[in-house]
Amino acid sequence: MDKITTPTLQPVVCENVPNVEMNTGAVVRDLVNEKIVLMVGQFQHRLPEDMPYLKSLLVSNVAGAEKVIAELKRLYRRLPAAIVFRVGNGFETGLSQWQEFFALQPAMMAVPFFLLTEKVTDRARSLKKDFPFVDDIITRESLKDLSGKIEFVTKFKNMQLLPPEPEPAALPVSARKGQRLGYVLKRTFDITAASTALVLASPLMLLIAIAIKLESKGNIFYASPRAGKNYKIFKFYKFRTMVADADKQLAKLKHLNQYGDNAKGAVFYKVSNDPRITRLGNFLRNTSLDEIPQLFNVLKGDMSLVGNRPLPLYEAATLTTDEWAERFIAPAGITGLWQISKRGKKEMSAEERIELDINYAHRNSFAYDMWLIMNTPKALIQKDNV
Repeated sequence: MDKITTPTLQPVVCENVPNVEMNTGAVVRDLVNEKIVLMVGQFQHRLPEDMPYLKSLLVSNVAGAEKVIAELKRLYRRLPAAIVFRVGNGFETGLSQWQEFFALQPAMMAVPFFLLTEKVTDRARSLKKDFPFVDDIITRESLKDLSGKIEFVTKFKNMQLLPPEPEPAALPVSARKGQRLGYVLKRTFDITAASTALVLASPLMLLIAIAIKLESKGNIFYASPRAGKNYKIFKFYKFRTMVADADKQLAKLKHLNQYGDNAKGAVFYKVSNDPRITRLGNFLRNTSLDEIPQLFNVLKGDMSLVGNRPLPLYEAATLTTDEWAERFIAPAGITGLWQISKRGKKEMSAEERIELDINYAHRNSFAYDMWLIMNTPKALIQKDNV
């Protein structure tokens, strides 16, 4: 069998933007068999050299980038694999130019767009809100993970751009009314119960916040991006139960993962008796008090009280097959069938957990939610620290 070699990410530079039309065609022809990452702006540092299947094309500004994109479309009917726009002088004007470009080229919305900055600041986060086409803010250090980010964002953008399935014509009017009524009842119950619970729990939340601050350095709340219903990504809140740099230690604990090493299939991480958890964190997790802040997610509409657990993005990215993606047709929730059936038990495979999620997605109804809520209290107290 012939050995297959893969190209590394080598920068190809198109610098003199006013004259870019003189050499863009030649550069693009050289890259016809590669996935092209369009790097826009002034890049002073070296790019990673261990990214298979990707090559970068460097241009100085948005005008040059638009010409390269036009050449790719004209000659080869293809788009860049991703766009990386570096924060620098005049970058806000550049973002406005990109906004106009995307408005005129809606097909480009399928291309991942990353804002590269030396440090993720509040200003950078506000720019992401002002310019929704920005998919993520990355730093120089995270460039080594660019290949994985491109793959993940591409999957999610393609799913979000799919048109919604039409309502079956054969569905009786009474059934459609029942579905709408069920949604109204579920949302009304979520808002009423979540707001009431937050008011009642506010003194307890204050005590927990003080205790977290006294025990260890770091934020009171842990916030991370999660994928919920239809792969919608939102910021997920919990009380912090681990040491401040817990995410950086995850790779060292893969051998303790209770779901095992499933490199070719679904990936879940749950470590029994996780050493990163603080003493207070043990108590909060075992009593489920760490999940109280998720009531804010319920009020915002990101989650429901009952549904499938929203997943970290690295887990959700492994569940995009037709077989497993069904679990995302159900709302994201605080409690659900998985928690009632399996919470705190070690003897659980990733496949079992997905099957429970899919089972709930198919049986999702207001009456079923009420049954799950009534059976939740006995699942709140768990013996094993997972």
